[in-house]
Amino acid sequence: MTSTSELHAHLMGIDTHEEPIAYLSSDCDICRAEGFAANTRLRIQAGERSLIATLNTVSPAILAADKIGFSDSAWAYLGLRRGQRLQVSHAPLVPSLSALHKKIYGHRLDPEEINGIIRDIKHRLYSDIEISSFLTANAAGKPSVAEITALTYAMVNCGNRLHWPEGRKIYDKHCIGGLPGNRTTPIVVAIASAAGLTIPKTSSRAITSPAGTADTMEVLTQVDLTLEQLRAVVTETGACLAAGGEVGLSPTDDLLIRIERALSLDSPGQLVASVLSKKVAAGSTHVLIDMPVGPTAKLRNQLEAEQLATLFYRVAEPLQIKLRCVLTDGSQAIGYGVGPVQEARDILAVLRNEPDAPEDLRERSLYLSAQLLAMAGEAPYEQARDQAREILASGLAWQQFQSICAAQGGLKKFAEGAHQSELRAQCQGQLISMDNRRLARLAKLAGAPSSPEAGLHLRVKTGNLVAPGQPLATLYAATPGELAYAREYFHHNPNIFAIGRPP
Repeated sequence: MTSTSELHAHLMGIDTHEEPIAYLSSDCDICRAEGFAANTRLRIQAGERSLIATLNTVSPAILAADKIGFSDSAWAYLGLRRGQRLQVSHAPLVPSLSALHKKIYGHRLDPEEINGIIRDIKHRLYSDIEISSFLTANAAGKPSVAEITALTYAMVNCGNRLHWPEGRKIYDKHCIGGLPGNRTTPIVVAIASAAGLTIPKTSSRAITSPAGTADTMEVLTQVDLTLEQLRAVVTETGACLAAGGEVGLSPTDDLLIRIERALSLDSPGQLVASVLSKKVAAGSTHVLIDMPVGPTAKLRNQLEAEQLATLFYRVAEPLQIKLRCVLTDGSQAIGYGVGPVQEARDILAVLRNEPDAPEDLRERSLYLSAQLLAMAGEAPYEQARDQAREILASGLAWQQFQSICAAQGGLKKFAEGAHQSELRAQCQGQLISMDNRRLARLAKLAGAPSSPEAGLHLRVKTGNLVAPGQPLATLYAATPGELAYAREYFHHNPNIFAIGRPP
């Protein structure tokens, strides 16, 4: 029998970004008696709740010997109160780790093994190192269609599910990402739901980009909805634009995304399972996938795009989802804004039919809206395109968007970044290309999406003629240090905006 010891709970006030960490004094008698050392995995029992946490040891001057400290996330997960008596013991063996080791060595996993890994990750039995090992092994090992399907089912089964009246068609639109400023989803949701489609849209926050749909929508309205609130919004308006975390649809995926973000990792198999698990959990029957293709996009060429589309189709079939993948131009950033606030400005400009709204974002949104309307089977694409354009031009899309935001808590006001700087051309010529990946990196160094006001406002598009000293973009940051850091990156990467001789 594993021995247990009692200690008193203490909140350290340390944010470890969801990784559960426990702290004990280095001269703690229990540490010596039980053989606890730095990086030991501990089991913490707090009444009916328990948690596996990684131990960090600290100086006796920081923590008394009869106390056990906790990171913010561990404290919240256990629902602790100060001074609460807790039982502490060595963590039990995690059975699914044998399956993880099997995957690390390149072997295929069966559905039961995958279920075990996802279940144990959900219950916080895996350390961040073990989760990163699973993600890396999956990325390097090129999981089979059967493994990806099993992973999708496992992630669905670990969370909540939305159920709709039998026979009702539920729509969704998703972009695989990798293209700065490509914030079409809120516009598409407004147009398509104004046309009568039901779209309970939940989105993740950014993984490797300066903003995800949830980050941008949070600038505009409340996105952290409970399951009951989400249902109420959809019942009232036919759609929602919510963050997926609070709703609990495929919650294990959110834990995986946190590690993917740290690793800047977004492998095809994990991407497909992540996307489709949330669509199944949301009750979606029809899903449109936007797949930008370009030299510096996530998908570099037609072949990569076709391979990923095939993978989507093969996994979607047993899930009984009607899927449509569309390949779109990923050669440059879409719209003018990169970062939550700047992208929010673009969204509002398009929906309000403002004369200076970014034309590329408008046209892309209309194209995707028409594809979604055509999937509904009520009209061919050309007719659906005309319908989408009329809904946007008439103001119905803007009215619908306001209704959705009102149902989610109201439309917010937002402000510019406190610090800004113009990024200027060093020579004369024509803008040949922009590097999407380094452009995204530039916005992230400025603080996006952690600081919603940070990011970029683009002043030029490919094909434009530029003169020396002409602004290429305005850089925004919340602090002078972040602004300086991002500017230094720009000066060391002049080819983010490639300028050549005009034709």
